[in-house]
Amino acid sequence: MKVLPFLPLPLRRPCLCCTRLSSALLKATALELVVLAGHVLLYPTGIAGERQPPQHPAEPTTTPPTAPGGVSASPAEGSERPPVVLLHGFIDNRSVFVLLRRSLARHGWRHLESLNYSPLTCDIRTAAELLGRHVEEICARTGHHRIDIVGHSLGGLIARYYVQRLGGDQRVRTLVTLGTPHGGTAVAPLASAHPIVRQMRTDSAPIEELRRPAPGCRTRFVSFWSELDQVIVPAEAACIDHPDLDALNVRVSEIGHLALPVHPTVAAAVRQALESRESLIDATGTPGATATAGTAGAPGTTATAGIAGSTGAPGTASVA
Repeated sequence: MKVLPFLPLPLRRPCLCCTRLSSALLKATALELVVLAGHVLLYPTGIAGERQPPQHPAEPTTTPPTAPGGVSASPAEGSERPPVVLLHGFIDNRSVFVLLRRSLARHGWRHLESLNYSPLTCDIRTAAELLGRHVEEICARTGHHRIDIVGHSLGGLIARYYVQRLGGDQRVRTLVTLGTPHGGTAVAPLASAHPIVRQMRTDSAPIEELRRPAPGCRTRFVSFWSELDQVIVPAEAACIDHPDLDALNVRVSEIGHLALPVHPTVAAAVRQALESRESLIDATGTPGATATAGTAGAPGTTATAGIAGSTGAPGTASVA
């Protein structure tokens, strides 16, 4: 690297980094405002819970398909992807997933359902129990034994609590979280007046419960986080760091908290995360390796979608 004379490298590097960060932050903030404006317009359309047409499990076949591990799967599971439940964040509703849901449907996902929980919900545990009942109803109606969940922000935390603490790993195959405060967040003081927001603090009881051992957890976790997420403080708190969990943390560049559920690049990465375990292994090189959606990677490297990779930490990936 060439360095201008009379300007020490330690003095040059912070200036360049700050310039890049400021430019990226300005772009991300502008995008956040655009997303917020669009979401305000769509918000009324998602206030009412969605109505699902009655569905029935597929008729038994002569030779039922076999799931990994030699366990017989239902006909529905052998012929199509499992249902996906979309779970929104704090003071939000299902309208936040309009674009992601459209993307999934366009690429072959048939069973897509959203769950609205009340903004008056005061406890993560209560919301997780509601999610559990909803999942059981979906399994009974569709004939699938396992489902996938995509949760934004608080929705991801509720889903993780259901999986880890309420036995939901028996039902949830893959949990994808978008900007979820897995390690807690230093939220704004005014927002902390709400009980469920206080439960998102680093030292809250639910966060402490999620740090407890979870041996044998069957669910695969994929957590998308952004260094420009102004809601999760610090931003790295959106990563899952638990020795008992099969988790992949995916860093998203140059977008903020609100853009995570609507950005097309994130949608493409979410689709890949919801594919079978085999396809995820193909994308990352080996289980737990650091590579990214759409690119082959070797253990110990981080690649970004469509651009060259750089050295990264194990268990992480990057999407740009």
